[in-house]
Amino acid sequence: MQAITVRDRNAGLAGMSLTDMPYPHASENDVIVRVHAAGFTRGELDWPATWTDRAGRDRTPSVPGHELSGVVVELGYGTTGLSVGQRVFGLADWTRNGTLAEYTAVEARNLAPLPGDIDHTVAAALPISGLTAWQGLFDHGRLTTGQTVLIHGAAGGVGSIAVQLAREVGARVIGTGRASDRDRALALGVDTFIDLQTENIEDADEADVVFDVIGGDVLDRSAALVRAGGTLVTIVMPPKVQPKDGRAVFFVVEPDRARLTDLAMRLREGRLRPFVGAVRPLAEAPAAFAPGKRTSGKTIIRVAED
Repeated sequence: MQAITVRDRNAGLAGMSLTDMPYPHASENDVIVRVHAAGFTRGELDWPATWTDRAGRDRTPSVPGHELSGVVVELGYGTTGLSVGQRVFGLADWTRNGTLAEYTAVEARNLAPLPGDIDHTVAAALPISGLTAWQGLFDHGRLTTGQTVLIHGAAGGVGSIAVQLAREVGARVIGTGRASDRDRALALGVDTFIDLQTENIEDADEADVVFDVIGGDVLDRSAALVRAGGTLVTIVMPPKVQPKDGRAVFFVVEPDRARLTDLAMRLREGRLRPFVGAVRPLAEAPAAFAPGKRTSGKTIIRVAED
């Protein structure tokens, strides 16, 4: 099969290429998925798990990408809950070969059934953004109806999903971003938008939950915006500055089949819209990783046609 591989941690993007790889092995409780569409995170080449397995051993050449949508073609020993020929989407393990490949092995529990009327390119944009938004707002932030949430990067992949979910539960939403993000954020349902380039976040109202996807100085300054008893939630790094009368949580998104199923239902019913940008073929995945001009929406790699 063909896959995008990275071979040298020091080479960066220069060490990424489309190559021939062995067909994956289905371990116990695995499935093999014929990947139709895949998502990735540009910072993956900086993650230790991209280069080593759970025991810390080198596993190059490795395949990046961790979001996928496709069709089950093989079941590993003992696998239950899924069947050959079934459409699925979900999140691949961080320390195994990923989704920028024609086939990949995934733990069955990390995947959810995908309804036939959802396009693979849309489904592939949902696992990380959708699960991160839900877990950040509700599992860690404990956001409830009538509260106020401040969402940094409100027009981005995670932020845009978080805005929609927060609005659905009846929360007041303050969103931040660049000036070019204002119209999109307001269209998603943000009540108040703050331009991080020209406005001070310190002028924002205090929030019961502050959800950060940016880190750095923005994260440090956000601690002061947390209302007494509230929560600062971030996916970037453990906060250096703690809220005075609240708590701070750093987390890494976890697979969740039941929540993926719920998110797919919301998508079918028109209550949730992932922000899909460019759709590129597998051969162009290395170029899609390259830093450069800021793009609108999440880039999805189309691996196979339906």
